Amino acid sequence: MNRKFLFACFGIASFLVCAGQPGDRAFRQGEFKKWAPTPPMGWNSWDCYGSTVEEHEVKANADYMAEKLKAFGWEYIVVDIRWFVENDKAGGYNQTDPRYVIDEYGRYMPDIRRFPSAANGVGFKKLADYVHGKGLKFGIHIMRGIPKVAVERKLPVKGTNNITADQIYSTDLQCTWLRDNYTIMADKPGAQEYYNSLLELYASWGVDFIKVDDLSRPYHKAEIELIRKAIDRCGRPIVLSTSPGETPIEAAAHVKEHANMWRMVDDVWDTWAHITHLMDVSKKWYPYIAPGTWPDCDMIPLGRISIRGERGENRMSSLSIDEQYTLMTFWTIFRSPLMFGGDLPGNDDFTLSLLTNPEVLYITNNSTSNRLLSDDGNRIIWLADDPKTGDVFAALFCYTDKTVIDESRAIYNSKLVTYEPDEQSTGIKVNIKDSKKLYLVVSDGGDGFHWDHANWIEPMLVGKKDTLKLTDVKWVKAAAGWGTPTINKSVGGNVLIVEKRNYQDGIGTHSNSIIEFDIPEGYDTFTTLAGLDNECIENTEGATVKFHVFTQYPSTTMPQDSLNIALDLNELGLIGKCKVRDLWTKKDLGIYSGTFSIDVRNHGVRLVRISKMKRP
Repeated sequence: MNRKFLFACFGIASFLVCAGQPGDRAFRQGEFKKWAPTPPMGWNSWDCYGSTVEEHEVKANADYMAEKLKAFGWEYIVVDIRWFVENDKAGGYNQTDPRYVIDEYGRYMPDIRRFPSAANGVGFKKLADYVHGKGLKFGIHIMRGIPKVAVERKLPVKGTNNITADQIYSTDLQCTWLRDNYTIMADKPGAQEYYNSLLELYASWGVDFIKVDDLSRPYHKAEIELIRKAIDRCGRPIVLSTSPGETPIEAAAHVKEHANMWRMVDDVWDTWAHITHLMDVSKKWYPYIAPGTWPDCDMIPLGRISIRGERGENRMSSLSIDEQYTLMTFWTIFRSPLMFGGDLPGNDDFTLSLLTNPEVLYITNNSTSNRLLSDDGNRIIWLADDPKTGDVFAALFCYTDKTVIDESRAIYNSKLVTYEPDEQSTGIKVNIKDSKKLYLVVSDGGDGFHWDHANWIEPMLVGKKDTLKLTDVKWVKAAAGWGTPTINKSVGGNVLIVEKRNYQDGIGTHSNSIIEFDIPEGYDTFTTLAGLDNECIENTEGATVKFHVFTQYPSTTMPQDSLNIALDLNELGLIGKCKVRDLWTKKDLGIYSGTFSIDVRNHGVRLVRISKMKRP
């Protein structure tokens, strides 16, 4: 056999090994960081379609991305949760009688009613091919663990000798909000093989991105390692996203060695409180921003959302124009992955402009040293550097209504209300005589406001002559830390339930929240039952809140319409004359020396590039 023939054979073999077929090769440890050198940018079906997205909708979003966004770096199309349930529903999950589609090895398969191209056992292969044909990448969502139905049927684990699903599961730490799966015991024979079989399947479909839910909070270190090993051996580069947050900062060193992106907070929806909470949490995460491993701000809840989603009615994002600029600016200056949650074909021109500003997206893809410069509670400044030019990017955020509740101003402060059986509610009766304003406030009990669903049950204004349901009075303003306060239903959109009793009349909300009313004349007493809603009692063991009633603004600091925010250019190393350019308006603001300052509206932002001018 001559040397030329040997070389040709070796070349063919090398090509086959590197071609990415499942099981053909194992990636080296840490190689996954090369798969996302810049923050992943794409679309996810969750915010607009919840657990009910259909194939034609996925294709429509892929078509839009290929036509209008691909040129700007957008590339991922991700099918979110429960694509394997035949009879799921919008606005919550069908956990009563779900019909799962599953193969002989205990692996979920797409529902062919919603995904017709998945017929005959081909899974998402044809849909992935469609997406790839557009020059894009395809992703899916899964839940951590092994399906309960696989355990019940004692289905075999592919790649093992006679190991079945019921031999590798545990009910410990089962997901509290979606009970499709059990925990996998990482030290059991067959545990690694089960995850290997999943990733082999997904690689054969052509999956490029996988979002694994119920993985980050609580932090499932062992299962994360199983998933990392399975991806590395599957033969296909698959970007790994862990969800939801809050990922514990103590796990930072571990998660950045195993995932490409990880959530810092719970779901972010189109409420101002969600954005500000995220900005607070992010302060501890920016040191971990690095090529290939990205702290994740969550999906972008802009454009047309909740078509069949989990939060409220079909709508354009509830955020104001200023708030939308703030959201996009923060995701950018922080270098978060950009996963758009709205239905792309439903975009208006403004939403499209937020996604296609090349000067802003340049920061996402090229900036370094992304960092918090200052935060005085109202003025927040984030910086980043352009390593190619030496320019500095500055994001100047204004937040004048960051209300710090002053309990001494309240006419009523409750005890701590918790999920414990005898601590879930409190009765309230207070004197409001001669008062013009009523503020109903729910504050977090001190352990973070995850699942703090709270209700004001049968709130009533009482006078000498009559009574008035507060739910018949239009509030002046209402804001909550999660979701939107609602009349006669929980913040989750369901029947009001406190201590297992249903109520028809009340206000559903969530900490931290303030609901402001003008009090009509003739009423001198306010009464209500305040308590945690059954939604959080069933889904968590950590809900804690306090209820407060005020007849004056709950904080000594009143909001302002705008603030002036200044930057010391010398402190930034920008000595001499500097040109400042507004990146959203694409206009030069002028030449500055020593100091740059600008007025920023409340809930707004100014994003600028500062360039040191060369001497003539």
